[in-house]
Amino acid sequence: MDDLDAPRNRPDSAEQILDDLEWLGLDHDDEVIYQSQRSEVYEKVFDQLRRAGHLFPCRCSRKDIQQALSHPDGNADTTRYPGTCRPDGPNPVDLESAADFPVAWRFQVSGDLISFEDEVLGRQTNNLSMHPGDFVVRRKDEIFAYQLASVVDDMQLGVTDVLRGADLLDSTARQIALFNALNAKVPRFWHVPLMADASGEKLSKRDGSMSLREWRIQGDTPSIVVGKLAASLGLVPADETLSAQQLRDRLTPDQFKQSLKRARDAR
Repeated sequence: MDDLDAPRNRPDSAEQILDDLEWLGLDHDDEVIYQSQRSEVYEKVFDQLRRAGHLFPCRCSRKDIQQALSHPDGNADTTRYPGTCRPDGPNPVDLESAADFPVAWRFQVSGDLISFEDEVLGRQTNNLSMHPGDFVVRRKDEIFAYQLASVVDDMQLGVTDVLRGADLLDSTARQIALFNALNAKVPRFWHVPLMADASGEKLSKRDGSMSLREWRIQGDTPSIVVGKLAASLGLVPADETLSAQQLRDRLTPDQFKQSLKRARDAR
């Protein structure tokens, strides 16, 4: 359960997610693991990376970074960290004084290309030195970043495949850099298309899109919901109803992959 960002967590949101998944027929094999309870685990890996020289402290604010990247004509390139506090940068932070004021800790990237074969989107190549530059692994408020926590979880829990929305594709090269720095096996990645509305925009609760909870309230059954989702990928005829287990039993990984690629190409 990705609940590291405690200030933004809503009360009972984790319980609601688990309840909705159970209702839909998607259960789990063991106890639920909460990232908010794994700070000591992340701290050990953080220290390992720091001792190996992969991390450096940074006191830049977002405003500092935007100003450093601003061009005289008023246009700003805010997609890359400018390297202000890198050990070889213009304003490095002394390690002995880093404990005296709040600092973020960044992973120092190289100029090497990172390539991987996404199971849905195909070959992907990124140069982290161009975008996003050295990235944060622990924030100034000492909350570990999603990038580090996800990699540590995948390593320690033996995750072989990461399936997530295509909107998180930008995170993958950063996570592969962390896997490599830790000499860990990189899992396979599946970045799936997001459900979209009639205008092609991704569904969002803030824009009034229906949630699974609202489907439940209006009387839809799990079989109806699974049927709607499967039909949206062309896996079953429209209006067919079936349980999550029934869909799993009749669906091969290759069929699933091909349906996702068709959905990607249709966007």
